[in-house]
Amino acid sequence: MNTQQVADRLVALCREGKNADAINELYDENIVSLEPKGTPMEHTEGIAGVLGKTNYWYSTVEEVHSGKVSDPIVTGDWFAVTMEMDVTYKGMGRSVMNEVATYQVKNGKIVFEQFLYSH
Repeated sequence: MNTQQVADRLVALCREGKNADAINELYDENIVSLEPKGTPMEHTEGIAGVLGKTNYWYSTVEEVHSGKVSDPIVTGDWFAVTMEMDVTYKGMGRSVMNEVATYQVKNGKIVFEQFLYSH
């Protein structure tokens, strides 16, 4: 798959709430994932680590009220999407989270991702 195809597939799976499926299907084994400095799991490497990070996040959520993922913007081997999630966290209440997610694709797989948001 080229970058546009990977981007479109990631967006489709995320819109269906199939984030783990997206990781298993589209991510390279040696994926590098970055979150903002000072956040838990600010640097994660490997598909098992990224799946673990995703599963941990879901374990902190009591209810997902809504989620939105924009259409991708693609250039070369990079793409970006915006994401918005309205969730209630266990013991912490309801919160709306907005972020920009950037991805790099090589050989048909996502090799790098970075999430940008205020914390």
